[in-house]
Amino acid sequence: MNSNRRSLISGFLRSLDRDPDHVALQIGDDAWTYAQLWENASRLGAAVQGFSGPADGVIALIAERSLTAYAGILGILATGRGYVPLNPKFPIERTSAMLKASGCRTVIVGQECAHLLPSLFPLLSDRTTWLLDGEQVHLPSSDFEAHHPVISARGMSARLELSEPTPVDGATAYLLFTSGSTGTPKGVPVSQSNVCSYLEYVGRRYQFSNQDRFSQNFDLTFDLSVHDLFACWDSGATLCCPPEQTLIPVSAIDEYQLTAWFSVPSVGMYASKLGLLVPKAFPSLRLSLFCGEALSASLADQWQRAAPSSTLENIYGPTETTIAITGYRWNPGRSPEECVNGIVPIGWIFEGQQACIVNEDLVPVSSGSTGELCLAGSQVTSGYLNSPDRTAQQFVRIRGMGDQIWYRTGDLARQDERGCLYYLGRTDHQVKVNGYRIELQEIDLVLREAAGVELAVAIPWPVSGASASGIVAVLCGTNSSVNARVFELCGQRLPRYMVPTAVYHFDQLPLNANGKLDRRQIAEQLERMRSVGKAA
Repeated sequence: MNSNRRSLISGFLRSLDRDPDHVALQIGDDAWTYAQLWENASRLGAAVQGFSGPADGVIALIAERSLTAYAGILGILATGRGYVPLNPKFPIERTSAMLKASGCRTVIVGQECAHLLPSLFPLLSDRTTWLLDGEQVHLPSSDFEAHHPVISARGMSARLELSEPTPVDGATAYLLFTSGSTGTPKGVPVSQSNVCSYLEYVGRRYQFSNQDRFSQNFDLTFDLSVHDLFACWDSGATLCCPPEQTLIPVSAIDEYQLTAWFSVPSVGMYASKLGLLVPKAFPSLRLSLFCGEALSASLADQWQRAAPSSTLENIYGPTETTIAITGYRWNPGRSPEECVNGIVPIGWIFEGQQACIVNEDLVPVSSGSTGELCLAGSQVTSGYLNSPDRTAQQFVRIRGMGDQIWYRTGDLARQDERGCLYYLGRTDHQVKVNGYRIELQEIDLVLREAAGVELAVAIPWPVSGASASGIVAVLCGTNSSVNARVFELCGQRLPRYMVPTAVYHFDQLPLNANGKLDRRQIAEQLERMRSVGKAA
């Protein structure tokens, strides 16, 4: 099917028609068939249809891992609108800023998030209708209700007709907000055609079937969750969601007998720290995908041994290029030699998409040279929400490449003569230490080897202005017995200005909302330690 002629919900509706009694969703011990999930989706979709105006192009959703979350997304899409996921764990001020920026006037709310409404209301000036999938919430006063009506959607009898909405050119499938360098979240509208291009390609690449059982590790505000949901439902498979409080995500592989795994590498790093990546630990897996962070060769090797029947791929793609746009298939015999700085390549550009590496003047560089990775094609979005200046900075034309619009990733990369792409770090992760420009990823590699752990990061600290006065090593799951080895190996492998001046041992390393290691939070913890005299 041509991606310009289908919508994001198409695959789910086909699967519903083929096998309505197959399990579509499992959350903990609870399961829903395609027919049961659609029953709930059509109820919420009818509520959206009844209380939203025709000009409302996107509808917001705030829920935890619940039936409301997944049925709500399908219900919104079934009305022909796009969805805007909101994270109940985010600060209320950030959530209200996203709501204002999105222009949403209707929000589906899971019962588990009803307690957030009284705090949200005072921050919103425009009238908003809240469709609560649960019992009515107690509000502080009638003034709130007058400006922000809360309607219980659970008992509504109306249902949507079972028909696929006709996609409109450029229509938004979902709107996500990514962190901006200014501190203001950037809205990224992803069109129906953007995401359908991706789904059609990965469907062919990985040959999913209705016998697959997919992991669901990502928050719905992270675009990798779109793969979880729709690659699964496109193929008539089962989406398996561990309960919200699950501490060890990889435990779901055995518990749910997963066949298709997808996570950020940090999840694998913590599994390694806990000693869970033992040979043949995950015999049910036939596919393992990692994305969102640099994947180390050592972790790829450990995971492959733990899941020997699994095809392991490192895939790459910013939100602005729709989930992932390049891929590299791990080969235990060949791949270790192909890694750079101990990091698995990001591989080859997906079919129908384009990659180009440019210098600071947006001129393509020669094969093998380092530059900024730029991407183009049907998966690349059209820009940022209500931000023409920011869009113009990131979505550009490349000299000598015609009128094609390219997205500047801000990632350093090089491409060899085979077309294989190698991720070399962020342009903004190249920090200056005492005047020297340093790539932190190169130090991370040596730290992991010296300490014998995956959770090891180099932090420029302390920072003054745009430069740092030194580098420190932060390790997780270790103690001071490894310090001498760290200093020794770093001294042997790295220039003197890149050798850490100190080693710190943390019981846990902070992750951001998407499950990635958060260097900024680590630096803040170091600063707090210094303020109480625990860090030099």
